[in-house]
Amino acid sequence: MSHTPNNHTSEPEAPHGTRSSRRPREAHDDGRDRTSQPRTSPAQVLREAREQLAELTGMPVETVSSFERTPDGWSLQAEVLELARVPDTMSLMASYEVELDAEGLLTGYRRVRRYERGRADARR
Repeated sequence: MSHTPNNHTSEPEAPHGTRSSRRPREAHDDGRDRTSQPRTSPAQVLREAREQLAELTGMPVETVSSFERTPDGWSLQAEVLELARVPDTMSLMASYEVELDAEGLLTGYRRVRRYERGRADARR
């Protein structure tokens, strides 16, 4: 019973693992990280970030004005409609900085600016 070969297991199958045939494909991530970088596209991260921010704030995200990869995940700036007014150029908008983890889950946000839609930035 010390080293008896099974008729079920052969030499080439030993490195593949135990039960699951899916395990070898995920071996590069140790079987723990199910969302490695290639699986989450930037477009998917943006869509999910917009949905998460809108759900948390209760306000619609109109656009994303910046988006970048960070060492901890993703960072973006979103423009949110805070108060609709007539005419639309008087609507109150806000810029939010949003932080996401590597999987695209929102980890924090903060409003960095409020402005009327029809006004340009005053840079002096």
